[in-house]
Amino acid sequence: MPTLESIQTKIKRLQEQAETLKARQATATLDRIVGLMKKSGVTVADIEAYVGGKKGGAKAGRKAVARTAAAAVKYQNPKTGATWSGRGRAPAWIASAKNRDRFLVDGGAVSSSPAPSTKSGTKRSGNYVKGQQPAKYADPKSGATWSGRGRAPAWLAAAKDRTKFLIEGQA
Repeated sequence: MPTLESIQTKIKRLQEQAETLKARQATATLDRIVGLMKKSGVTVADIEAYVGGKKGGAKAGRKAVARTAAAAVKYQNPKTGATWSGRGRAPAWIASAKNRDRFLVDGGAVSSSPAPSTKSGTKRSGNYVKGQQPAKYADPKSGATWSGRGRAPAWLAAAKDRTKFLIEGQA
């Protein structure tokens, strides 16, 4: 069984071999690059100008993201003056507070009455109804139905006039 020292010497030797191989490959690659540069007439200054112009722009393959303006400060720590916009994770100085009204920046006088609730008592976001919907279209041949939400099934997508498939009483 080999000893720890013999294994370590083998590792060192292999690492040295790997480094020499990397150096050879690097010089071969650089020789090819220099040859291509001479062949096409490109100089180092041309490459620097090309790379220098690319540094400030967006990375290739990524779309530009529209930046939103910084959120207005909504809360302030009276002890340290640290501020928080109310967006994202709450900082430690306000996270454990039961009533955040005392940290509000402007005035701090906020009514403690609850906000008026909606008719049904549940929070609704927009006009998008969640869950399964009643069928709006039916295929008379197969009996398959479609609610009109999501991708249209093949039997309806191929139809030129979808009104033929509408279920009576549905609009």
